[in-house]
Amino acid sequence: MSVSLDVQKTQDSLPTEHYDVVVVGAGPYGLSAAAHLLAQNLKVAVFGKPIYFWREHMPKGMLLRSYWWATDLSDPQGAYSFDRYFQAIGAQGTDPLPVETFIDYALWFQKNAVPNVDETYVSCVERVGKQFVVTLEDGRVLHSRTVVMATGLQYYRYCPAEYEHMPVHLVSHSSEHHCLDTFANKVVAVVGGGQAALETSALLHENGATVHLVSRHPLRWIPYANMRIPALLRQLRAPKAGMGSGWLNLLLEKYPYAFQRLPRNTRDYVLTTRHGPAGSPWLKNRVFNKVTIQEQKPITAVEAVDGRVRLTCANGETLTVDHVILATGYRTDLTRLSMLHPQLLTSIRTYMKSPELNPWFESSVSGLYFIGFSAARSFGPFYRFVIGDAAAARRVTSAIVRQVAHSRR
Repeated sequence: MSVSLDVQKTQDSLPTEHYDVVVVGAGPYGLSAAAHLLAQNLKVAVFGKPIYFWREHMPKGMLLRSYWWATDLSDPQGAYSFDRYFQAIGAQGTDPLPVETFIDYALWFQKNAVPNVDETYVSCVERVGKQFVVTLEDGRVLHSRTVVMATGLQYYRYCPAEYEHMPVHLVSHSSEHHCLDTFANKVVAVVGGGQAALETSALLHENGATVHLVSRHPLRWIPYANMRIPALLRQLRAPKAGMGSGWLNLLLEKYPYAFQRLPRNTRDYVLTTRHGPAGSPWLKNRVFNKVTIQEQKPITAVEAVDGRVRLTCANGETLTVDHVILATGYRTDLTRLSMLHPQLLTSIRTYMKSPELNPWFESSVSGLYFIGFSAARSFGPFYRFVIGDAAAARRVTSAIVRQVAHSRR
């Protein structure tokens, strides 16, 4: 009771600030949206640690699946593009791009385009009347006409139910490991079949671990451009796009809002089947003949045995390892966004635990927007990648400018 009273006293003693828009999250999407919103002379507040998930939850030595020229953060004038960053430091872009280079660029973008990020976390967002009340972890309370949720991946880690009973020192998610050298001389099973699983396996091997990659499906690889085929024919067969070669990727990039107008079953098919887990071709020589690959082997039982983990596959085979890393990706689930007030959460229409969004990235709650990974179920796989931040920022900004102008009138 005393703690609650202390917090209430702190809130009562602090002046309430009013904003046109609050941006929750300071990753690529949050910073890009903030840069566009600030350019419209709106009163904007941005909360979160800049590029925190990339800095703390991506493994050292990781290489980006996307091309470097497709990982720009976005400002309206393009003054802080990746190309401008390389010019500023006297370097050139290379593919595949080291994650450390992307982090340095993103922090440079933030320093120049969105310098006033408040690193305090948001503890509660609720709707009161025609505005939002945003409470921060330090007790400050803000009022805002609109809120942009750009929370990224960190709340959406997906761990299959069959592993939930296991202790954390034996089973963990791939995003929990920034340094993989702690697994040197250990036997590790990596569960999954996409880019994260393949690259985690490669990095573990290169850090001295014995690695078993276990996938329930056959591994899929992003098509590799055959340089022996004439350039024009290569472009016709699989045109180059930011997310990787192929006509689907190019269309998603050229028409970034069209996916949202497709029938729901078509969207689901593209998200789960046509654009499912796949690995970059440059990973092949880092895993083949170096990592034990076990494809099409669903795991049916997981148990701790003498301080190790025993995995049982559907065909009866068993595998005993020192640790299991789940490279099983992320799944949107709004109930995991703990800062959303329960009453607000129940007001948001969802489909498969993702927010249903209108063509402006706005949810069923007027003034509440979702961008980035949270928007992928409505707007497509383009928004799972950094390349989608410019399209999201432009559209959200145009909607909020109209909304703020209307509310002021």
